[in-house]
Amino acid sequence: MNIFSNLLPAPLLRKRRGGMVKTSDEIAIMRQSCRIVATVLKEVGQLVEPGMTTADLDAFAEKRIRGFGATPSFKGYHGFPASLCTSVNHEVVHGIPSRKKILRSGDVLKLDTGAYFQGFHGDSCITVVVGGEAPAKTAHLIKVAEQALYKSIEQVRAGAYLLDMAIAVQTYVEENGYSVVEEYTGHGVGRNLHEEPHVFNFRTNEIPNVKLKAGMTLAIEPIVNAGSNATRILADRWTVVTMDTKLSAQFEHTVLVTETGSEILTDRSLI
Repeated sequence: MNIFSNLLPAPLLRKRRGGMVKTSDEIAIMRQSCRIVATVLKEVGQLVEPGMTTADLDAFAEKRIRGFGATPSFKGYHGFPASLCTSVNHEVVHGIPSRKKILRSGDVLKLDTGAYFQGFHGDSCITVVVGGEAPAKTAHLIKVAEQALYKSIEQVRAGAYLLDMAIAVQTYVEENGYSVVEEYTGHGVGRNLHEEPHVFNFRTNEIPNVKLKAGMTLAIEPIVNAGSNATRILADRWTVVTMDTKLSAQFEHTVLVTETGSEILTDRSLI
């Protein structure tokens, strides 16, 4: 298994320093790391245009992250070579930026990045259409993927369960005729990029149904495929693609669990 995947074996998802519940001081730092991520993602999304390479976007993202006094969370993580994951069309996650990959009008581009600031990570992903124009079916897939994220976030509050979030995502996605990728899920995030718990997007009895507590910080990231949810990893050992070559879309936010609901720490609308 690609160890950069969001669905890591339990022994690799460790609380290590600190726990799943963050202190107020830790949360204050995470607000800053997540604001950096939100700012960079918003800027990269606005920068995208036909003729650019995915390496151009990666270079911009790294420069901006470092300009904020942060470190790219992804670069070097288990050997990943870039600061930005750039997954195009039927590429699902972990696409490697390249000067050979030239963006074309209508491409569906997933942009995923993280920033490590004063000991804590922020993590977020958006899907954009290169050139801004997309066929109705493509636009609908992207809309459903984004709304699936918010369906999950709507369930977040102290006392709720991860299964509540998973059911909300899977129900909404399947009602719209799409499928949820199961091999890659969300995760806790904080001092480590990937922490407990698994934040899954489908019904399962294989992963503990964790009860949410105020102070937990979760990277919630449903991945929605236009066709089958089956995926495979390319020879580069990173890029995950749909088996049927149909499109895939993804959105992700780092979210703080509160007593009454949640706070989206990577909210780009606040930038």
